[in-house]
Amino acid sequence: MTFKEGLLKARSHIIFLLGLIAAFGLVIWLEKWKPVKRVMLIPEIEHTMSFSIPGPTELTPDEIAWAKAAWKYFENNYQENTGMVNSVDSFPASTMWDTASYLMALIAAERLQIIDIAQFDARVGRLLQTFKDMELFENKLPNKSYNTMTAQMANYQNERSEKGIGWSAIDIGRLLVPFNLIVWNYPQHTQAVTDVLLSWDFNALLRDGQLYGAAIDPAQSTIFLQEGRLGYEEYAAKSLTLLGKDVSVALLYTDYMSFTDIYGLQIPYDSRSPEEYEAHNYVVSEPYILDGIEFGWDRNSQEIAYRVYRAQERRFTETGVLTAVSEDHLDQAPYFVYNTVYTSGKNWNCITEDGEDASEFKTLSSKAAIGWHMLYRTMYTQKLVNSMQDLYDPEKGWYSGRYEKDAKINGSLTCNTNAIILESICYKKFGKFFTFDR
Repeated sequence: MTFKEGLLKARSHIIFLLGLIAAFGLVIWLEKWKPVKRVMLIPEIEHTMSFSIPGPTELTPDEIAWAKAAWKYFENNYQENTGMVNSVDSFPASTMWDTASYLMALIAAERLQIIDIAQFDARVGRLLQTFKDMELFENKLPNKSYNTMTAQMANYQNERSEKGIGWSAIDIGRLLVPFNLIVWNYPQHTQAVTDVLLSWDFNALLRDGQLYGAAIDPAQSTIFLQEGRLGYEEYAAKSLTLLGKDVSVALLYTDYMSFTDIYGLQIPYDSRSPEEYEAHNYVVSEPYILDGIEFGWDRNSQEIAYRVYRAQERRFTETGVLTAVSEDHLDQAPYFVYNTVYTSGKNWNCITEDGEDASEFKTLSSKAAIGWHMLYRTMYTQKLVNSMQDLYDPEKGWYSGRYEKDAKINGSLTCNTNAIILESICYKKFGKFFTFDR
């Protein structure tokens, strides 16, 4: 037998031995290999990772009274014909955002036993019937605003609009939060929710993983615009993932993230400028509070939320001004402002929806103060709520807040303020809304 013939005859044994040697080599390499530590896309902040978020606990008598006062708003502003609730006290109009807030308040009130299940079912059933019969913008999606007495499409002055004024993808994302909760927790309404959602064209508001709203231009043509900036964009996208929709781009926190220094803290903001993208990049409390109490923060939203909160706490430390900022209605012109940690290149900027300066209307926001307190329960948030004992009427609900310049009450009464306060109190007792523990 030649050497070559011997090799051929033993080839199977040789292959086995080579494989064994390779396997031992791989084991030795893996034992010595140390993975490269992944760099966080959001840099760390002092105390963030060690901060302990309080768990659910029983409510105090004051907190129970606060929740009942908040529910009074929804009793006073309920429209029997449609099952809708006014966005602002006594004004019969509502956006989809505010309708979603009402549904979240309804869920919170039932969980807190402010109302019984029969009341809950009656209100939810009536509203879902209205949704089934509701006019849609271009027969695709809910219009931005409706008359709450008739459920007809309206403009922002609550004038009848046959054509409608477009849809808001962010508002619709917010609406899907209570819809998903109702399906999971109140199966008696699952079919009604399903019927509503099957009549909507979700493809119209989704493009390449992003959220798109619709509007009417001066020529009365429909235009489509990417919607959402850091905070609101990711919050609204989360509910759409529960429907199996592709919102992969909208869910990214870091794609347009930049930082501004506020009292030594690096505060994230959306780098898309209003001059170029025609939308303001507000850094406010609301989307992070809602994300925490409804979904429970993920790693990135927890980091950003804590920074946004800490900046407000630090402002109080540095200036003595109690600070809890968010967008809010006012009881005087211009009637709505964005009171921000940062927007349009300025820290602590307060502007109108058109971007005009509104510094004289800076306020302590009731919903932001109570929302942060129920999430963190720090010495600072306790100071916030201690200062708010006169900001509600047991027979009307919670006022929007207090003006910084003269400490007068901002007497606007709104659905969103009272809903977020009711949600936040419910969170303290039961924890996040999306859970399988209930």
